[in-house]
Amino acid sequence: MTTPATAGIGGRIALVDDEESLRETVGFALRREGYRVELYSDGLAAWQSFERDVRDLPDLAILDVLMPRMDGRELCRRLRALSERLPILFLTSRDEEFDRVLGLELGADDYLCKPFSMRELAARVKVLLRRAAHRGEPAGGEDERLLEAGRLRLDLKRYQAHWAGVPVPLTVTEFLLLQALARHPGHVKTRAQLLEEGYPHDAYASDRTIDSHVKRLRRKLAEADPGFDAIETVYGLGYRLRPE
Repeated sequence: MTTPATAGIGGRIALVDDEESLRETVGFALRREGYRVELYSDGLAAWQSFERDVRDLPDLAILDVLMPRMDGRELCRRLRALSERLPILFLTSRDEEFDRVLGLELGADDYLCKPFSMRELAARVKVLLRRAAHRGEPAGGEDERLLEAGRLRLDLKRYQAHWAGVPVPLTVTEFLLLQALARHPGHVKTRAQLLEEGYPHDAYASDRTIDSHVKRLRRKLAEADPGFDAIETVYGLGYRLRPE
């Protein structure tokens, strides 16, 4: 992937979709916005290109869900094994909640249901790239670099998380949500508050999006500590980090 400083205008976007007309239309629209776009007709072709040089992944991947040879869900799973930092946006012709939630739980950052407008797609791409770029920005001061809450330690400058000394690889969204909970252990964060802190400047995220990311966040922390249960659900309100 390019460095955060070069993400955004001029950044590289991989578009993976088996519909030729959609690839050409979306590719043209994104190039007009100033992005470099790489087009792939199926998940396997994209994967073969990515795995040749894992140090040169694109800045953003846009994946169709239903594709021949390798679908978007499997490609997302493989990409997440390579990088937690790569923003992934799903395109889906299915509007059922199950498909949307499954995509987020596999590690996608966002989804967009077909048909969609090019303006909405461009807006979501801009948000995802901006958030990824913020990952490399320093915090306001050295005293704000580290955030600790019990066994949780967050490096706000490097976007690195540790639980009980064990590194926990997180996406940008997951890190921001955990940071929001860790700033006030024991206090309930509503879904609306978590949307604001985990998805700044994004009008398209939903409460269900937060639930999916929290589920994935819990699973990752449990891999570092099999007994992890510090993120509590407060039914009807939101979530809180149990103080230790």
